[in-house]
Amino acid sequence: MTSTYCKSLEALRSKAAHELKEVGDQWRTPDHLFWGINAMFGPLVLDLFADNSNAKCPAWYTAEDNSLTQDWAERLAELGGGAFANPPYSRSQYHEKQAVTGMTHIINHAMTMREKGGRYVFLIKAATSETWWPDGADHIAFIRGRIGFDLPSWFIPADEKQQPTGAFFAGAIAVFDKSWRGERFSYIQRTDLEAKGRAFMALAQFAARMATPPAEKVPERQAAELPEVESRIWPLEVGLIFDQLADADAIEPAQQNKLKAHINQLWLERMPNNEIITVAGGLVASMQGVACA
Repeated sequence: MTSTYCKSLEALRSKAAHELKEVGDQWRTPDHLFWGINAMFGPLVLDLFADNSNAKCPAWYTAEDNSLTQDWAERLAELGGGAFANPPYSRSQYHEKQAVTGMTHIINHAMTMREKGGRYVFLIKAATSETWWPDGADHIAFIRGRIGFDLPSWFIPADEKQQPTGAFFAGAIAVFDKSWRGERFSYIQRTDLEAKGRAFMALAQFAARMATPPAEKVPERQAAELPEVESRIWPLEVGLIFDQLADADAIEPAQQNKLKAHINQLWLERMPNNEIITVAGGLVASMQGVACA
């Protein structure tokens, strides 16, 4: 039987028009913000609280699935990677005595899953006075600069007054991972987090293009006339980073040059070397997937 919470959500989504006050816990995480978090703590492959129109990861739980009844650790063991959550802040609601929402229930379930293994990365309000505040998290990254969220895709404004204001709030990233060995607390500027997101998105889009077969196959005779390796001398720093990437020297020479071009671009944008290595490592894996296909 469908929960009352799910029925109310479905009724809200199907309305002909909406007011901002009705959005409630359905605000969406902006893409740049998510991808910045993914760059820092990913790869994130499971969205714990989503729907079919706003999921940020390849796998997700909807309200109908009731994430609080799911074994996150078991699912991550199948998928590989970590989980992301922009949790609903609705007051506690129940279905057949099982919690459906409620931040205290959500954080408690996260702590239970933490003990089973896996990484769970939450984007939350920096509300340290709340009873649900996750004191047991292994790492808290406070975001300097207020953050805002996007309207859900189903939102149809009832009138011209239904426009989001600039009343954003302080945010934090809570990491639940018992294997964490880093510092307990850190700080990051919102603009820096979004910049990381934009860079990561650019590489993801590049990898997607690489995985898409060309519209027309180049004739073999014409392909034979093209040079296999681009003649380019890269900065020393690019070579040093490239040498730290596992299996990078195993991909095709032409792909190596494309990889170095992206490393060079990120280096020119002054992204820290450890983050360039993380992003470029993911690109190597994508290129290997294309080569093996």
